[in-house]
Amino acid sequence: MLSIKDFVSKYDPQNQFEVLKNSYKQIEFAISNSYPKFDFNIDEINCIVISGLGGSAIAGDLIKNFLKDELKIPVLVNRNYNLPKFADEKTLIICSSYSGNTEETISVFNEALKRNCKIICISTGGELEKITAFNNIPIISLQKGFQPRFALGLSFTTLLILFSKLNLIPNQDEVIAQIISLWKKRASEFSSEGSFPLEIAKNLIGFIPIIYSVSDFNNSVGMRFKAQLNENSKLHAFHNELPEMNHNEIIGWESHKQKNIHAKVIFLYDEEIHPQIKKRFEIIAPMIKSSDVEIITLKSSEENFKMRIMDLIYLTDWVSYYLAVLRQFDPSEIDFIHILKNKLSES
Repeated sequence: MLSIKDFVSKYDPQNQFEVLKNSYKQIEFAISNSYPKFDFNIDEINCIVISGLGGSAIAGDLIKNFLKDELKIPVLVNRNYNLPKFADEKTLIICSSYSGNTEETISVFNEALKRNCKIICISTGGELEKITAFNNIPIISLQKGFQPRFALGLSFTTLLILFSKLNLIPNQDEVIAQIISLWKKRASEFSSEGSFPLEIAKNLIGFIPIIYSVSDFNNSVGMRFKAQLNENSKLHAFHNELPEMNHNEIIGWESHKQKNIHAKVIFLYDEEIHPQIKKRFEIIAPMIKSSDVEIITLKSSEENFKMRIMDLIYLTDWVSYYLAVLRQFDPSEIDFIHILKNKLSES
């Protein structure tokens, strides 16, 4: 029987295992990074649009959950070629592209220029770096060498520090130090043989994960987990949110048969969710189980909400990684995405 080290050695040629273990170092880089000065008054801003795709966008979703009790102006995550119609000179557009070559994000940048929006970019370089230099737009340079989805520590912490420097939120130094400490501790735990995320991954082999989170609370974790299962584990996975799923998707469980779709449900739970949503989880659990479907409940025991959400993000990243190598897939490989981008670039 192969050990997990054997699976890692055989199916992870780019050593994303070590990247995951050292994710806390990305946070340390973001702390030491340089941040440009901004030539606008934040009081002039009435909305923030974070524009990006994939691994470059999820930090925006996470920041919305993370700062849900602190942000006093609307924050929207935009995953498209165009800006919403309301975006104008009072809108701050944060263009986030790890590679700097994401065509949707570059399209948004150009549109934001035409509308006289305030713009800040986050990237490692590429075309985005060139056009920011030409247009004298501030850019925050990220550490190079990662796949975007494995660079969440960089992209999230950069956004968090940026929000603090813009005086949108209080200083986050203490919170960031706590995240580093937590991820260091979890790295030691999660990288060991027989770890909790490894056991979850083993339990998911042969099943389609269906993930339920809580809207505007921890839905970023569900979105992230679903995407990581897709890209890392090469697996279809589905995600929905409570209470919305109680108004539609719940009916799908009435006729569910395991022979039609071999599924396991994952609840992303937290003790601070609204009492009625707690009750909803309790009510729908036996309904789902009656269809012969196992429910896996994931929650963090950390005292602080911010730490709990970062704990779950890190845990589910490890689950998706282990599920990849256990299924004998390279977690780095994303051939279909490369094929799609090459086809799109053809004239």
